[in-house]
Amino acid sequence: MDDIFLPSGRLRPDILDEPTARVLREALSLTRSTNWDSVRTPHLFMGLLAAPDYGVSKWAGRLGADLPGLLDQFRELFSQANAEQIPPLLLNREFLSDNVIRLLRDAHGRAGDCGRHNVTPMDLLITLFTTPNSIVAECFERIGVTAAKLTELAVLAERDAPIK
Repeated sequence: MDDIFLPSGRLRPDILDEPTARVLREALSLTRSTNWDSVRTPHLFMGLLAAPDYGVSKWAGRLGADLPGLLDQFRELFSQANAEQIPPLLLNREFLSDNVIRLLRDAHGRAGDCGRHNVTPMDLLITLFTTPNSIVAECFERIGVTAAKLTELAVLAERDAPIK
């Protein structure tokens, strides 16, 4: 199968390692709690912060960021007040923004380029920063941290990760 989705529209579970599946479950939960009706790239980033693996923790350390504090800032920044009741969300194509679908496909491609069959949290993190017009990278650029610097720190953190 070349696509990341099953014919039913569900995200293929076989392309995710367990930490990435956990990140995506957190992203769904954070989508609901911030009153959005579809998963957006900031929700993926918040999912990475809420369920950090070794690489994401190392990236945050290199950045000098406090993961819980950063998660709170993004949750506050992307919360929608006065939104309507959110229906149940699933990891289906219909509940993912076009940018999230593109990012997941790019992360899957990156995993393949690295010789892996499964997307890792670091694939998601690095792809978030290298995607053109990334709202997540833009948030950091507003405080003086460039997407290039975020990517560099993520790649260094990925290299430090223990081999599985």
